[in-house]
This record gives sequence, structure tokens and C-alpha cells, in this order.
Amino acid sequence: MAHTSDAECFGEDHGGVKHVLPIPSAEACKVTAAIFRALGDERRLSLLALLAHREMCVTELTERMQDNLPAISQRLKLLRSERIVVARRKGKHVFYSLADDHIAHLIANGLAHGSEK
Repeated sequence: MAHTSDAECFGEDHGGVKHVLPIPSAEACKVTAAIFRALGDERRLSLLALLAHREMCVTELTERMQDNLPAISQRLKLLRSERIVVARRKGKHVFYSLADDHIAHLIANGLAHGSEK
């Protein structure tokens, strides 16, 4: 009788929790990895947590973050390039908000997971 190593796998169902996610394309993985890189900075994540509550202008974000305008603007530029935030202009003010509900859920879930003990 041949002995089969525990390390061998022949595609059987191994049980456990199954998540029903479609297998993504290489391009979708590339775009998503860029989003996660953008979210991977704690200052950008703090900025996004503020925007998860409501739309804010750059001046308000600068005050709330207690940071300088160039730093906030640079973070927003990167977040905008990854389509994580959107901007709208009203007179001299530029207002930012999260791009969509996917981003809002991603931020909320990430922060909830990070807050678990």
C-alpha cells in the first residue's frame, strides 16, 4: 500500500470557510494593490477616516489634521489619482469626499479590524 504524504493535494475539498469571490484579472489585482498601498499610510488613512463622515474642504482638513496645506494637498493628490477620493470646486474652495461606498466600506472594515483586540 502506497503512503500518501500529508503535503500532497489532489484538488479535494479541504473544508473550512469558503468565500465566494470571483477570480480577479491581473489588471484588477494591480489596481487593487495600488489602492491598498495608498491606504497603507496612517496619515492618509486618518484623512480618509475624516472624509468617511462627510465632505470637507482642504482648509478644514488641514485644521482637523493639524498639518500643513502642502502635505494635505499631496496626500489628496495621491488619493485622487487612485480614485479613492473625488473633488469638487465651489468658488475658491475645493471639497473632497470618498469616491464611493466601496471605499467607505473598505475604510470602515479596515478600521474596525484594526481596533479589535
